[in-house]
Amino acid sequence: MKRSQGHALIIEDEILIALEVEALLAAQGYSSFDIADSPQEALTCALARAPDLITADFRIIGGTGLEAVEAIEAKLGRIPTVFVTGNADQLANARRTIVDKPISPRRLAEACQQALDRRA
Repeated sequence: MKRSQGHALIIEDEILIALEVEALLAAQGYSSFDIADSPQEALTCALARAPDLITADFRIIGGTGLEAVEAIEAKLGRIPTVFVTGNADQLANARRTIVDKPISPRRLAEACQQALDRRA
């Protein structure tokens, strides 16, 4: 399913990976993006413009993507989230949708759809 006019928050502290995720989400139909590299910046971005989808790395500057997502959800409620990480083992008990790095475009698209379906 292609989303039109969707807004995505990308929580990633490596800019090249963040830009790769942005390009892959744009191919899925997302039209606007915020990129945050720390939990505080992610929360600030989400409160300024609520995302339709969040992608988050696990290890980021000043904390974890899981902490960032939990802080956002505490303020805005549940938001479809996909963790894009090389540390999937750290999220094993978190019951979250996970895509391993290096990123497979097909797997990211499937994971985004799963996260959206889970919310519906």
